[in-house]
Amino acid sequence: MPSSITIIQITDLHILAEPNKTMAGVDTEKTFQQVIEHIHKIYKSIDLLLVTGDLAQDPCRLSYQKIFETLKKYPTRTVCLPGNHDDFNLMQQIIANKHINCEQQVQFKNWQIISLNSKKHGATGGFINSSELKSLAEMLKSTPSLYTLIAMHHHPIPTNSKWMDTMTIENSHELFTIINQYPKVKVLCYGHIHQETESLKDNKLILGTPSTCFQFKPLSIDYAIDNNKPGYRVLTLYANGSVKSSVFRV
Repeated sequence: MPSSITIIQITDLHILAEPNKTMAGVDTEKTFQQVIEHIHKIYKSIDLLLVTGDLAQDPCRLSYQKIFETLKKYPTRTVCLPGNHDDFNLMQQIIANKHINCEQQVQFKNWQIISLNSKKHGATGGFINSSELKSLAEMLKSTPSLYTLIAMHHHPIPTNSKWMDTMTIENSHELFTIINQYPKVKVLCYGHIHQETESLKDNKLILGTPSTCFQFKPLSIDYAIDNNKPGYRVLTLYANGSVKSSVFRV
C-alpha cells in the first residue's frame, strides 16, 4: 500500500461553562473526554486531530480552557476551526500553542488540510465570506502538487433533513466554483449536522461526522434527537490521492 497519513475528525463538542450541566440530557464535557480517550487508546499514531467547530456551547474563556486542557494531555497535532456557537477571536487566544491551535493550513508530503470559517455573524446557518474564499483560492493555486482536504463547520450540500437544511452554507456555489478548478481537492468534511453522511459531488468526497455529544435524527422534517452514540471520523489519506474513511462510535 502507498504511504499514508491519518486524520481524525471530531466535531460539535458543545462544552458548557457550568460544571455538570447537561444539554439534551448529555454531559457534553464528559462525552468529549470519553471520545478523546477512546481515540488515543485505539490510535497510537495520529498525524492530525481536526476539530470542526461548535467547540463551546457557551463561548467563554472557561469553556475553551476546559477544551484546551483536555487536548493538552496528548501530544497530537490539533487544529480547531469555529462553528456558529463559537467566538473565534476568543478561541484563537486560548487554543494556541505550538501543536494545538487554529491554523488554517497544515501541509504534509502529499496532502494539505485547509480549514475554512463558515460562521455567519448572528446566524445559525453558514456563509464563507469573500476574504476566506480568496485565501482558499490563493492556497490552492500556490500548492498545485498537493492533494487537499477542506474542513468546515457547516454542510455545503443538503442532508435531506428539512430543518437542518435551512442552515447549509448559503454561498456553497462559490466554494465549489473555486475548488472545481483544482482536481486535487479530494475531500470536504464538516460537522454541524450531528450525524454521519457520505456522498459525492463533482468527484469530491463529502463527509458529515457525528458529534462527540448528542446526535440528530437523520431525514427529519423537524428538530429531533437520535439515540446513536457519540462518534468520530478516521480518514486515511494515501500518497496517490485515494482516501479511506470510517466513523466509529463510543
